[in-house]
Amino acid sequence: MYDAFDGIVIHLGNFECAIHTSVLVWLCICFLAGIVLVAAGNKFKKADISKAPSGIVLVFEQAVGLITFIVGNSLGKNTRKYLWFYGTCMILMLLSNLSGLLGLQPPTSNLSVNVTLAVTMWLIIQSTSLKEKGLIGKLKGWCEPLWPLFPLNVLGDFTLPLSLSLRLFGNLLGGTIIMGLVYSLFSVLNSFLNGLGIALFVVTPFLHAYFDIFAGFIQTYIFFTLSTFFLAQELPEE
Repeated sequence: MYDAFDGIVIHLGNFECAIHTSVLVWLCICFLAGIVLVAAGNKFKKADISKAPSGIVLVFEQAVGLITFIVGNSLGKNTRKYLWFYGTCMILMLLSNLSGLLGLQPPTSNLSVNVTLAVTMWLIIQSTSLKEKGLIGKLKGWCEPLWPLFPLNVLGDFTLPLSLSLRLFGNLLGGTIIMGLVYSLFSVLNSFLNGLGIALFVVTPFLHAYFDIFAGFIQTYIFFTLSTFFLAQELPEE
């Protein structure tokens, strides 16, 4: 049944739990990132504020500043309230997107992982909307600016997870497939053209720079820019 399954299967009596490779990679990233973030937090606590930051303190200070800028563009005065959550998710997603550089399957190239992340963002947006506006206010919002637009407004709200997950999935999976095809092509050329294929591997770092590094950063930025933008629409105006 699992001959072609890419992952591990855990047997607990008559129960079988199949865990895909991308999920295992995601769990490893969460575990390692947790250790690093705890270590960085301890460094921050012990840092001398009278001296210029250096080392891991400087790296994470810049990272926090960048994350605050991205989240703050949309959330404004509410940035601090949501920064811990969006900041953690942003770091995990970026590491996930960049894991292809290590020859691993990026977890974000798995649609199930992306849907889970997108639904989580959607639940935060909808729960915040109900908390701030109430059920009546939410229904009124779906009728704005004209009540005939009610079905379209409802559809727009409920298709947000689909839009977020498919955008991320398509870009990351596309990059993974293209790089796999490139390596296959170079291997074939190497077998037919006596070493030319090996010479062509010189161009692969530039391809990785685009499909893994640039795409990894830009897709993380787009995902959380959109998520925080829609969340900001449900918060009280400043």
